[in-house]
Amino acid sequence: MPPVPDRLAAWGQELIEVHDRLRDELDRLLDGLDESPGLTPDLRLHCAAFCGAISRHHTSEDRTAFPALAAQYPELRDTLDGLARDHAVVAEILERLDEVLTNPAGDPTRVRGEIDGLAAILESHFRWEERTVVAALDGLAGPALSAEQLFGRDV
Repeated sequence: MPPVPDRLAAWGQELIEVHDRLRDELDRLLDGLDESPGLTPDLRLHCAAFCGAISRHHTSEDRTAFPALAAQYPELRDTLDGLARDHAVVAEILERLDEVLTNPAGDPTRVRGEIDGLAAILESHFRWEERTVVAALDGLAGPALSAEQLFGRDV
């Protein structure tokens, strides 16, 4: 990998920090599911907000981070394609969650099952992504990019 460009942001570390925040939020969501007898309005809102954050994160990676990495590091294309396939699986889970959450008689057991499945794939996905693209992100050169463009959030 080339030396890290002279800039204020180390994008690899930023990715890890985004993932850590998403992990923390997922833990809070799981705690809320454990503590609640049903799908309260607050729990539905919390779940919808978390799902939106995951969706924005993956959309930003697919549109900005992964193309930038593929252009600079063609040897990562197969890995990036695999990560994008994970994003599609996660999107399917998010769609199922949305169906349950928007149904006034939503089934808390189904929500818990979907969230547990989401948690498993996200942890596997985050670890894979962190193992394979952090160094490349730190070496990313080219036009000025923001954390929002790359990872779906403001710094």
